[in-house]
Amino acid sequence: MKRIFTGRFEGYSIGNFQKDLLSGIIVGVVAIPLAMSFAIASGVNPEYGIYTTCIAGILISLFGGSKYQIGGPTGAFVPILLGIVIHYGYENLLLASLLAGVILCLMGIFKLGSLIKYIPRPVTIGFTSGIAINIFTGQITNFLGLTGIKKHEAFIDNMKEIFIHINTLNFYSVITAMICLIIILIMPKIFPKIPSSLVGIIISTLIATIFFKEYVPTIGTVYGTIPNTLPKFTIPNISLEHIKQLMGPAFVIAMLGSIESLLSAVVADGMTNSKHNSNKELIGQGIANIVTPLFGGIPATGAIARTATNIKSGATSPMSGIIHGIFVLLILLLLAPFASHIPLASMAPILMVVAWNMSERKHFFHIFKMKSGDSLVLLVTFLFTVFTSLTTAVEIGLILAIILFTKRMSKMIVISKVLPDHTNKNEKLYPHVVNNSHDCPQISIYTIEGPLFFGAAETFEQNILAAIHYEPKVLILRMGKVPFIDTTGESYFRNIVHHFKKQGGVVLISGIQPAVKVTLEKNGLFNEVGVEYFFDHTGDAINFAMGHLDKKKCAGCKHFAFHECTQLSKQPKEIMTVTDQEKALDS
Repeated sequence: MKRIFTGRFEGYSIGNFQKDLLSGIIVGVVAIPLAMSFAIASGVNPEYGIYTTCIAGILISLFGGSKYQIGGPTGAFVPILLGIVIHYGYENLLLASLLAGVILCLMGIFKLGSLIKYIPRPVTIGFTSGIAINIFTGQITNFLGLTGIKKHEAFIDNMKEIFIHINTLNFYSVITAMICLIIILIMPKIFPKIPSSLVGIIISTLIATIFFKEYVPTIGTVYGTIPNTLPKFTIPNISLEHIKQLMGPAFVIAMLGSIESLLSAVVADGMTNSKHNSNKELIGQGIANIVTPLFGGIPATGAIARTATNIKSGATSPMSGIIHGIFVLLILLLLAPFASHIPLASMAPILMVVAWNMSERKHFFHIFKMKSGDSLVLLVTFLFTVFTSLTTAVEIGLILAIILFTKRMSKMIVISKVLPDHTNKNEKLYPHVVNNSHDCPQISIYTIEGPLFFGAAETFEQNILAAIHYEPKVLILRMGKVPFIDTTGESYFRNIVHHFKKQGGVVLISGIQPAVKVTLEKNGLFNEVGVEYFFDHTGDAINFAMGHLDKKKCAGCKHFAFHECTQLSKQPKEIMTVTDQEKALDS
């Protein structure tokens, strides 16, 4: 147990506790209306959101990898959980959450926390903005007080329901919602330290209760009275069939939870100049999502806005997150019955504002205006999130991002034929030196720049083979700027070596990077080329190549590609051996 808390409470004092107490209470006040709103939007009773905030909030702070992380139900989960509730029911949602917790723990144990950073930003912004649209439009019903609405998972179906039932609009609900919305928008400008959502709920609830009590649906009239008791321990119905059925939804919950919690931890790091442990954070999230459904709670993750509020309120350790969970639990036990009088119209503006804030609109339009491959990935992920599902959106977005990345990387491979520039003091090798009248017929030197991977390997082979159609004696490949080579690149590289050796030539490699050298040693290509044909410097490779020239072809050559060419060109054109003479007579 000691290792769990290492460094998290080091040097903790009474002064730190006082700061954590204040920040924990402030975040708790902020979390209460959000917890109920997220639960209702997810298709479950509001108390389940409170249970999640209490239990998951405490466990994430205890076992997570960030000192300042505040965990609980979040807006990002709303469309996912609503879809699961519609398809499988609330009981199966609990099992899916538990399975997601197990997946998160395994991700942390196998140190997969760092893999989240490889999800492209256009994908995360795309699905976050899509989720925001789904949350916002999902609250139109309560904002307008529409009745007879049936909830669907598909965006189009939900929009159809709203248009079909628009004639059931309740002006009392609209007035209540507008009062709450105006307070939420104005309060931060006047009293920035007071939780505007809580004030908006209280004032709009009081006005609705006093002036039009019988005309506005409330939590109590729709979901019943919120119990002011501790949540009961229940084990979900676990069977192999249920596990198979819910593994897909569980994986989606786990992936979304891991992405959001680690993004939140990164935000906390930036605000506090600290460093979180990503794998430990995943384990903490996993533990919370295993335990919480046993008490009726819904999936939880790190909440960026609440974590930021926690830090701004002066939090110094995970104790603030624990206090926030305890505070919400006390409020549940003492004031839960009063929450039953809250109009559903008062909850809608809270989630609409949450959706607006999480929409990443500035980043969305910035990437969209670039009109690049990233813009396409962003738009596709966004549209698939809105019109299909998050799972499909992320899959399609990642596949598209990989294809575009591969295409871009394949264009980065640069193959240049080079020769020494004698006008340069250092006589470096440049491509502009090569021309029809200045190009060695027996030694071809190529500079390879970029990765030799599956997307660029064929281009590499085609360019080299096409350029050496006149069959030079020696091929020198300068590979100092090749960062890595995969199995496809190795295969094409081997083709070049075999082709060149078959025509009686010699392949020399210069400046190869250690990592690439190790790869060639593992796949046997290093030995196929020949250990003696690898050089640290191109100059050494050129010197070696001079010893393998056909001197007869050098006689009278006017290309003068190398310094040695002047001397070699002056030798007699015909240096015939006895064998050469015999061949000439036979002909």
